[in-house]
Amino acid sequence: MSFESEITKFREGKNLIPIKLPNKKKFFQDLRIIEDSFTGRIDTQFVNNFIFESVQLVINAIVLFEKGYFDCSFYSLRQSLEISTTMVYLTELNPEKRKEKLKEWDTQSDFPMFSQMIIFLKQNKDVFLDMKENMNKYFDELEKTKNRLNKLVHKQGFNNFYIHIKHKRNKGEFRDEFLNYIKSCIGAIAVLRLAIDPFPILLQDEEIYKRTWDTVTLAYTEEFIDKYIGIKNINNYKKTNFYNKYYDSIMENEKMIPCVTSLVKNQYIDREKIDQILTQSHLLSKYDKIAVLISSFSDKITKIYINLGILFYFTTLALHKNI
Repeated sequence: MSFESEITKFREGKNLIPIKLPNKKKFFQDLRIIEDSFTGRIDTQFVNNFIFESVQLVINAIVLFEKGYFDCSFYSLRQSLEISTTMVYLTELNPEKRKEKLKEWDTQSDFPMFSQMIIFLKQNKDVFLDMKENMNKYFDELEKTKNRLNKLVHKQGFNNFYIHIKHKRNKGEFRDEFLNYIKSCIGAIAVLRLAIDPFPILLQDEEIYKRTWDTVTLAYTEEFIDKYIGIKNINNYKKTNFYNKYYDSIMENEKMIPCVTSLVKNQYIDREKIDQILTQSHLLSKYDKIAVLISSFSDKITKIYINLGILFYFTTLALHKNI
């Protein structure tokens, strides 16, 4: 390597302190849980892109931190909060206004700042305010995280300069501080996702699960909630009018028996229980009914492909053969 290249390498790495994060893989797995909370709301399909982008920003923050680019990692975390808030802001607008504002946002025209969106969400007295009033302690802590990230992003204080970090910071304390920000931001994305619809929480309830269709949304796990949001905070979320309207409405649906639940949710046909399945045929989709009919033709059928192969069902025989 030439002397000039050595100088360049030295300059690029000067004052950077790469710090490895424990359980990085676990963070990535947990972020996948948020991605799998994909909303099926027809009127807000754009929301899923905001969710995916917020998740990507947290991943970027982790990668940047490990490489030593601390201010960039903090900025990426702050942006994950702002993107998630923008998602909620757009969702709470009426359809016409939403279309208008989404276009302004997409074309980089005039668009409300973060503080302006928060003011609107409070004054709008809809889902966000409902959640904030019932989860006030959670949102107070989130506000502290946002304010602290602002200080770090704006490099307020000599201790946030690269030239000082190397000498003034304890690596362990600095790493732990960042890990707390990561947990807070992952939790925030997950909570703000719940302002779109409550299915990531609703589907945890067995009584709700057996009264719903084959949703695109997967539920948050108990471990995920405990780690990033807090069981108490979620119990407070369940007190919101928003959550309870969904809950009460779904509980009016007929409860599926186990073999029908397996068919509707997992496309599994228990051939030994076809008679039972047919007692709730009114709860099946057109494709469910076709699949059940085909499976009854022969006890050798293992898989049934429907709708040009986009959807497939498997039978008891496939399970026994581990196909």
